Amino acid sequence: METTVLETKPQPGSPARSEQWRRAWVFVLSHIAVLGALWSGVTWQAVVLCFSLLLVRQWAVTAGYHRYFSHRTYKTSRVFQFVLAFLAQSSSQKGVLWWAAHHRVHHKLSDQPGDVHSPVLNSFAYAHVGWIFDDTEETRWDKIRDFAKYPELRWLNKYWAVPPIALATACLLIAGWPGLFIGFFLSTVLLWHNTFLINSLTHVWGAKRFDTNDESRNNMVTALLTLGEGWHNNHHHYQSSCRQGFYWWEVDVTYYVLKMLSWVGLVWDIRGVPEHVLEEGRRRDSGEIDDLDDRTGEKLGLAA
Repeated sequence: METTVLETKPQPGSPARSEQWRRAWVFVLSHIAVLGALWSGVTWQAVVLCFSLLLVRQWAVTAGYHRYFSHRTYKTSRVFQFVLAFLAQSSSQKGVLWWAAHHRVHHKLSDQPGDVHSPVLNSFAYAHVGWIFDDTEETRWDKIRDFAKYPELRWLNKYWAVPPIALATACLLIAGWPGLFIGFFLSTVLLWHNTFLINSLTHVWGAKRFDTNDESRNNMVTALLTLGEGWHNNHHHYQSSCRQGFYWWEVDVTYYVLKMLSWVGLVWDIRGVPEHVLEEGRRRDSGEIDDLDDRTGEKLGLAA
């Protein structure tokens, strides 16, 4: 049975300055909390916890928030989609429906008016973190109707702070104060900036293989940091593919893990890259097709 979801339209204008400061302080204090390790000390357990949580949650953000909820590049069960959403929300990047709806708007308006985290339209700093504190609080329900029909996802989206608070508490119980300051806060801060680099850096630095309507770039450094998200020009050229590293030399750890999960039946119907897109990329890499030679691409049947 379909569930009716009331649409919430974003309100015009910027939020009150007091509200902007509130949001900014939560972000700033999370960074400052890492310095608590100067008081508590750093243990090997906390360091292991930090890097383990960074990897697991980075994968959850890329495989869950991005490739599943935003782009639906594979299928999974209702139970596992909840697990993906919970793990991704433990990154403290707001709710699953908010994230996916916001990202869909980004693709529709990439580097055009309305794309709030474009370094082409705004400053690099604003594209990286500044946009978070602006008028971006509302979930665009009209952009996420497909997943908004699930009450458990709507609950998670509303109480988005529950997973990160639960994880922070677990880190404290497992490894004490170092577990909280290093295990939780440091891994969270590193994860935030890894994610934000895709908004900012991969629209100004890297190679542009495909001729897209934005400044998306392929960047190996961010691809390694984010487990595959840095092949951003590939992704903007063909968004329907679960694999963003189109060729064997483009490391895409998120895709590799999803592929392994498909072997045990947790995910299925993983969408790949069509051969004509791969062939276009090979020809562009070799110089056979110039980025601006649209007519050649059309004749070869390779136009996107």
